[in-house]
Amino acid sequence: MSTVANWGYFVLSSTRNTLFVAVAIAAVALTPLPAAAETINGALAKAYKNNPDLNAARAGLRATDEGVAIAKSGYRPTVAATASVSRTQTQPGGTSRTLNSTDSSVGVEFTQSLFDGFQTRNNVKAAQAGVYGGRQDLINTEMSILLSAAQIYANVIRDAQIVRVRQQNLEFLREQRNASQARFDVGEGTRTDIALAQAQLESARASLLAAQAQYKSSVAVYVQIIGTPPKNLKKPRPLGRLLPSSSRSAVQIGLREHPTVLSAQYSVDAAAFAVKANEGKLLPSVSLKGSVGHADGGTNTSSLSASLSVPIYQGGSASATVRQSKETLGQARIQVDSVRRTVEQNIVTFWAQLEASKASIAANRAQVEAAQLALRGVVEERKVGQSTTLDVLETQTNVLNAQESLAQSERDAVVNSYSLMNWIGRLTVSRLKLKVARYQAEKHYKAVKDKWFGLRTVDGR
Repeated sequence: MSTVANWGYFVLSSTRNTLFVAVAIAAVALTPLPAAAETINGALAKAYKNNPDLNAARAGLRATDEGVAIAKSGYRPTVAATASVSRTQTQPGGTSRTLNSTDSSVGVEFTQSLFDGFQTRNNVKAAQAGVYGGRQDLINTEMSILLSAAQIYANVIRDAQIVRVRQQNLEFLREQRNASQARFDVGEGTRTDIALAQAQLESARASLLAAQAQYKSSVAVYVQIIGTPPKNLKKPRPLGRLLPSSSRSAVQIGLREHPTVLSAQYSVDAAAFAVKANEGKLLPSVSLKGSVGHADGGTNTSSLSASLSVPIYQGGSASATVRQSKETLGQARIQVDSVRRTVEQNIVTFWAQLEASKASIAANRAQVEAAQLALRGVVEERKVGQSTTLDVLETQTNVLNAQESLAQSERDAVVNSYSLMNWIGRLTVSRLKLKVARYQAEKHYKAVKDKWFGLRTVDGR
């Protein structure tokens, strides 16, 4: 066989190899990720248990619980031990002699408020409303952390898929460069074909490096939120049966159940009780005071007295405080409407985005199939001289773009479904059936709300 014939056989083999690589890329791109040890629910459970921001929010709620015990202290007496020592010097008239005497005494004093214009009662109710609102804020924080975990989980899956697709694209373009060189060596191509293939190959290398950098960045965020590196992640699916059947019902649920709405309503309650507590400063107050003591010389003393105080004028501070608290109450009521509008707007937005991302998945899948079919056709046409290397490269770029768009739309569908679940107020451990113990804020509240004394926290610190 002649040398020219051998080169012709090599070119034909290279072309067939190119077609084989293109088909392999299509097959891998459409194959779902293999089953893995880590699921999205498992990752969310880890975030719920270990995320430091969430643990900090829980500690903040425990601090808020103590506000009830602080407010209830207004019902209880205050007791103090007293001690005094005095030294007196006297000089009788007409003498130069100085007489010194020392007197000392010890005792116990107590004060008990009998009536304070209902200030304590309203302060307790305001503190309780603050606790209930704080619980809703904690639920909102929990949902935000779970949403962030779902987002980064989907991002890592997407970025890994894009890295894989770009690696395959690099191999395809390397084959194209080699095939162009082979055709040029037998006189069937030009240096321009080689240069085009080489340029596309270098661009693919740069794109791969960028994709790898993005993947590493997503992994770092994954560790930050979830607490462990991603390993063998299973491709997630959008939430389906957990979502409402229509946008309208989703809005109704969100306005009724979202923790930001409930927290805003509790803020109104707390502000209303604050107004009443401040108005109580204008009412009379009655207190009971008593003491027992022992002085030098064996003298024992005891006293008990009741006092009534009727405020007449306090420099205007009490009145200004009442007016200020009323404005705060008005602000809290307006804030409820603002929060409701925010919830409704986000539900409608993410509902539309979820529908669009689902449609985009179908369109991108069809685009991938069409682009791959076109690539096979262009490769065949190049064999008979009806297409050029540039045509093959451009068609391969279309395939790559379609595959990356598919990866992005699949990620968007997952994230939009979890975002919608978040804004209707149901992205919770119980709704998602995560295998992790739910944090029970009620236990700490019950343990501290009626405590009379003690410096140690519930967990022994």
